[in-house]
Amino acid sequence: MERSKNMVTKLLDSAGVHVNGNQPWDITVHNDHFYPGVLKHGSLALGEAYMAGWWDSPNPDEMICRILSAKLEDKIRASWQLKKDILLSRIFNFQHPEQSFKNGRKHYDLGNDLFEIMLDKRMTYTCGFWENATSLDEAQENKLDLSCRKLHLKPGMKVLDIGCGWGSFARFAAERYGAHVTGITVSREQAELAKARCVGLPVNIRVMDYRSLNEKFDAIASLGMFEHVGYRNYHAYMQVARQSLEDGGLFLLHTIGGNKSHSMADPWLDKYIFPHANIPSIAQIGKAMEDFFIMEHWENFSTDYDKTLMAWYHNVNDKWDELANAYDVVFHRMWNYYLLSCAGSFRARDSQLWQVVLSPNGVRGGYKIAAD
Repeated sequence: MERSKNMVTKLLDSAGVHVNGNQPWDITVHNDHFYPGVLKHGSLALGEAYMAGWWDSPNPDEMICRILSAKLEDKIRASWQLKKDILLSRIFNFQHPEQSFKNGRKHYDLGNDLFEIMLDKRMTYTCGFWENATSLDEAQENKLDLSCRKLHLKPGMKVLDIGCGWGSFARFAAERYGAHVTGITVSREQAELAKARCVGLPVNIRVMDYRSLNEKFDAIASLGMFEHVGYRNYHAYMQVARQSLEDGGLFLLHTIGGNKSHSMADPWLDKYIFPHANIPSIAQIGKAMEDFFIMEHWENFSTDYDKTLMAWYHNVNDKWDELANAYDVVFHRMWNYYLLSCAGSFRARDSQLWQVVLSPNGVRGGYKIAAD
């Protein structure tokens, strides 16, 4: 135990994080089993130990940022179990249609009460765009409007929203741009609330897997869905998008991105938050789209996700008393760790947020974002 304690302490010191230190990003360890667990299982053990109350920090988000910036994970040998999980993710398709519904239910059916408190008034569960915004509501409306302008939306256009969530983009595009939107999701909880929030608008919400699509649209938006598609399905996803898009249409892919290619997400996030998800790299997106699309525009506003996640964290904790009867203490710590660790990842530039505009044949004369 003492040996592992010394090793972990030295690793953390190298990242500027000190055990029982007095900086906001320092860590207080309450259970010494924390040390051998982290050495053996890395990020999975770090998250589980936080859930169990084995360690605390005034600012876990900044602690994670410093750990990632120092690349400590590369200095800890991956466990046999993690290596096996990575191998299995490359062999088996954990996002086949039946499994995709199970994956979606584990996260998005947790409870609309949680997400209504956490998110903005439109319930937009993707990164906001904070330029000229002073609140989460403004940042999300900025992002939705930017997305519509990137798609060159006009009244009467048929628009597909893949992974529509609670109908945020569909409702905005219908209200502000007069679009006729079809939104699809694998979550029944999301679909029911999305339908209620879009009553009276030309919006059709369906519970279905994207691979069941069989119709054409003038434009396609995919906001925060590609992360759930899975390493083995990127090519099929692009193929479905191309088959669903009119020749002169545009496809907006909004996704979290990674700096390196992987076949599975962080082990803790995979186990507790987003089962069988994967964060795509530039190389993986490029390979998947090359048979179907031309890249017109690629934008990175990843630092905005840090601000968005921290806004979600404060929303949840400012009103936790309204949720405490439905969610226990372990869930609360798990959810906080999810939001704060992800914020730290974006702050360290270990994670990215990309909006990519794709066209089937290239925009004649060149692509430009529609004026505000």
